[in-house]
Amino acid sequence: MSNLFFKDRKNIGRRLQKLLKKGDLPAIMDFVDSAPPKALISPLIRFFYRPDALERWLAIKAFGRVMARLAEKDMEEARIVMRRLMWSLNDESGGIGWGAPEAMAEAMANHQGLSREYARILLSYVWEEGNFLEYLPLRRGALWGLYRLSKSQKEIYNKIEANKIVSTYLDDNDPASKVLATLAIGYSGDKTFCQKIQKGLSDKREVELFIEDEVKKISVSEASKTALDLLSC
Repeated sequence: MSNLFFKDRKNIGRRLQKLLKKGDLPAIMDFVDSAPPKALISPLIRFFYRPDALERWLAIKAFGRVMARLAEKDMEEARIVMRRLMWSLNDESGGIGWGAPEAMAEAMANHQGLSREYARILLSYVWEEGNFLEYLPLRRGALWGLYRLSKSQKEIYNKIEANKIVSTYLDDNDPASKVLATLAIGYSGDKTFCQKIQKGLSDKREVELFIEDEVKKISVSEASKTALDLLSC
């Protein structure tokens, strides 16, 4: 594709929209790998507000890939984008910050440098004494981010002792929060919470989450079994 095409941001947005609607992740990744990273950031963030769950999640997935490329080229530019996402979660921003915690996490999952700098901030969003997100959907997003971080950057996840806070959600009334906390601990390799995770085996409540690159239903019981298998409890 020509550079002239990429100078037209409207064309980038239209092309992204077509690819996201098709749900073809390899094609989406090929496209974002071919375009200048800075030209993709704003169009991708706009898709975080889409009503279609799969489109939204694939945009977040692509965003993480783009951020890794941007960070390799210009770390300070990547920090500016991360701060933009953080600001969107601030009450003073006047917005809601849909997809911001997940997008931050996906960026961290793809780039260790970003993970080292922002993992503690992501954790603070689920900590009542930190930058706690009162709005449940956003807090779920931060917990999804911690699950993603545990799976992709386990050493950093464990270095910030995330399970001290994440484990409190094993008793949460919200099944999505419980599933995400369970999976995060499972991927962390920390056997400390085996007994507590076992209690979730009887919880058959299902939630719909983006797991293994697809939107699917998963129960607390299934998440508990996965975590116990990962931990060899």
